[in-house]
Amino acid sequence: MTKKLWIRPEPARRGLGTGFSALQRAILERRGLKTDREIEAFMNRQYGLETDPFQLSDMDRAIDRLQAARRAGERVVVYGDYDADGTTATTLLTHVFGSLGLDTGWYIPDRFKEGYGLNESALAEIHKGGAAVVVSVDCGIRSNEIVESANTLGLDVIITDHHLPGPELPPALAVIDPNRADDLYPFKGLAGVGLAYKLAQGLVKSSGGADVEKYLDLVAVGTVADLAPLIDENRFLVAAGIEQLNATTRPGLRALAEFAGHGQGSITSSSIGFGLGPRLNAAGRVADASLAVQLLLATEGSEAWEYAGKLDRLNRERRRLTNETLKRARMLALEQPQSENLLVAADSEFHQGVIGLVAGRLAEEFYRPALVARIEGNVLSGSARSIPEFHITEALQACDDLLIRFGGHAQAAGFSLLVEDRQEFVTRLSELAADRLAGLDLRPRLEIDASVSFDELDEELMAFIDRLQPCGQANPYPVFSTSGVELHSKRKVGQGGRHLKLTLRHAGRIFDAIAFGFGEQSDALPDRLELAYRLERNEFRGVVSLQLNVQDFRPL
Repeated sequence: MTKKLWIRPEPARRGLGTGFSALQRAILERRGLKTDREIEAFMNRQYGLETDPFQLSDMDRAIDRLQAARRAGERVVVYGDYDADGTTATTLLTHVFGSLGLDTGWYIPDRFKEGYGLNESALAEIHKGGAAVVVSVDCGIRSNEIVESANTLGLDVIITDHHLPGPELPPALAVIDPNRADDLYPFKGLAGVGLAYKLAQGLVKSSGGADVEKYLDLVAVGTVADLAPLIDENRFLVAAGIEQLNATTRPGLRALAEFAGHGQGSITSSSIGFGLGPRLNAAGRVADASLAVQLLLATEGSEAWEYAGKLDRLNRERRRLTNETLKRARMLALEQPQSENLLVAADSEFHQGVIGLVAGRLAEEFYRPALVARIEGNVLSGSARSIPEFHITEALQACDDLLIRFGGHAQAAGFSLLVEDRQEFVTRLSELAADRLAGLDLRPRLEIDASVSFDELDEELMAFIDRLQPCGQANPYPVFSTSGVELHSKRKVGQGGRHLKLTLRHAGRIFDAIAFGFGEQSDALPDRLELAYRLERNEFRGVVSLQLNVQDFRPL
């Protein structure tokens, strides 16, 4: 039986989208496309607003300093983050800076020894190694004191970050973040690698260097893996990047795709989200994120294959650790009195690299904000994941007097605090959650694009769905519903029977269907049901057919 709140579509407006069927118009309307011009730009993957990188605040200051470093032969170090967004951004700028003749190095902090973002000891070592300029990617926007420390060393810091700024910007030479209150860049949803790409564009534009579009494969991987919204400029960048990724000559990405089971020509945003991205992220979660950068910088196939194999093994270890930690965190969270509105679990045995994933699983399972933290000595360091109804970074901002550091987005953030402040912190967050979530129907929402009959599911509709790609955050894959579906057969598949393989009939047509994660609900499936699903292609032994990917069901 469903626990989801189905959001039904409004009737499509007449006349919208000349040349599209009523069903297609309904799908387009669900994506907020209101005019023929918007539809044309979306379907053709165009972005109509100006994307000059110099619209970003402080871009000119950053470029001037990098040009001066090139002329003077000064060393520039790219300082990244340990996730897929940070490692792809680090790789991109390392390539571009080197191609333009800058003396370039790169640095990724150790998640377990140094934690997230800029840190004083690392910057001191970078300065000791001869660097004059540090360029952060995907971090730094809340590192005010650390930037001050770097300034006293004589390091010039250029920050590029897409996370939400604090009340005051850090005192860096340049702070490039579209979420700055004074920033005029028209699109605020760039990932860290997207901002790195804009910096590369600005530098190349002012230097007369080679085109940077050859790095869009890295932009696509980092943007999708970081769950950045796949609309507006990101849609254009990712679409072009995936096209390039399917023909990439970059040995690291080719090897990574092969280990993930995706051959060239078949890579989609889903391939990145469930295949390439998790393997890149696994390096920083359970080992050393430098492995991911080394893979992406590899120039030889044998070297790339070795690194990709290591990442694949680390990803299997990451899955094991996540499952173990989830069991313990779920038990601890449900023991706490605040679990009605907020889930909190902290333990000294939690693995630091997977607590963000575990928090995300808890938030998804219980549809509540979830915080999972590791206790080490007198410090509690954690990750928070939330639901659309509760802006977690704003909530952390309200507790900033208790926090050592924090930062993030509306639905994902990191934080640390002293163990002695834990109870006050949890109490305050719980009160905020209770206030802001009061009276709301707190169930996961399943957005239905259209109610259809099985006789409407054909290759023409599938071709239209293909044109909506790349799908992902803010541009979800279409979901349809059909009532009166007859269940012809079912069988459990996958390890432990976790999934279901179904045969379904409606309006005289029969479709095969796959229901991932529904194995335990096999006995609850009625003979007649209302189904929510995605229409997809399935290839088996060289034969391609349409199948249904079940998202939810209701008995009739």
